Amino acid sequence: MRRSTTKILTTHVGSLPGRGEAASAGQLPVSADISAIIAAQQETGLDIVNEGEFTKGGDWLSYIDGRLSGFEVAKDSSPPLIGQGRDREVFGDFYRYAAERGTLFYVTQKAPAVRRNRWVCTGPIAYAGQATLQKELDLYRQSIAGNDLEDYFLTTTAPASLEPYHTNAYYKTTEEFVFALAEAMRAEYEMIANAGFIVQVDDAWLVALWDRIGVKMGLDAFIKYCSLRVAALNHALRNIPEERIRYHLCWGSWHGPHAFDIPLYDIVDVLLRVKAQGYLIEGANARHEHEYHVWENVRLPKGKILIPGVVAHATDTIEHPELVSERIQRYARLVGKENVIAGTDCGFGERTHAQIAWAKLRALVDGAALATQALKFN
Repeated sequence: MRRSTTKILTTHVGSLPGRGEAASAGQLPVSADISAIIAAQQETGLDIVNEGEFTKGGDWLSYIDGRLSGFEVAKDSSPPLIGQGRDREVFGDFYRYAAERGTLFYVTQKAPAVRRNRWVCTGPIAYAGQATLQKELDLYRQSIAGNDLEDYFLTTTAPASLEPYHTNAYYKTTEEFVFALAEAMRAEYEMIANAGFIVQVDDAWLVALWDRIGVKMGLDAFIKYCSLRVAALNHALRNIPEERIRYHLCWGSWHGPHAFDIPLYDIVDVLLRVKAQGYLIEGANARHEHEYHVWENVRLPKGKILIPGVVAHATDTIEHPELVSERIQRYARLVGKENVIAGTDCGFGERTHAQIAWAKLRALVDGAALATQALKFN
């Protein structure tokens, strides 16, 4: 994984707008679609790019449907966790308003709303998605033929973020279930790494569960809950070199209050236990921008790279490059400029209008250039 040795490098979380109708219908896009989205990122000036999650149909969770054996579609009719939590209780009027108008997420007319199944484990879990994943990898490779793979990443999902949609009715203990799920996902992680791509593990659900189950559990119990899931993830990543792994932790992508997000300071020790070289965290939105102060008291371990969001998906206001530069410089002065890559809070995907998303990415690149000047790289 490249470091910011001669300038502040730029990247993003993964999901980008512009999926074609084929991808929206669950079919693989054609090579030209992938080549175009990669070219658009490079023309914008981004250094470390991906295929926009086009090969996943733009959804980081439902893409896994059919790739895990041992599960059946659940008949449980209880409300999903995403519709629960203290935020939704305290701001119930707002959430009803947003749900009626569909404003918690930006969704284009071309991309129908994602329907997520809930699954129940009824037998041994195994990975059954090798053929599908291989097609995605082949398509990706064809689209960047001749290019250095060091600058390309591919997203996948952490077991802890699959778990809210996959419940256990087979394994004797929760720990057995979590580790079985992780062991199955190991096949996906290793296929991506063996194809030469940087592996990015997305784990937005882990800390978002604080609002749903953690508040009632208490902090100590919730840290124990998260620690088990991180141990399982590390088990699944054990055969991949750390420098080939990025880990994305965020508090979800809905446009709501987020008043009950767990503070980064309370969870940072868990974050740093994940086997990864790069950590992508939120750093640009109104709820988490101040958390750069965490690194005044917490030491980033040697060899690690921090990839804070310096532009946000949570607002349509386009950040000024000077502000982006200031955000980058805060982190650089705390953890070392060579240990910072400028990123985004979360994926833009279908959550942000395409014109806004690309303008924000341009501001990210321009702000990184200003920060590079201010930080006086040799």
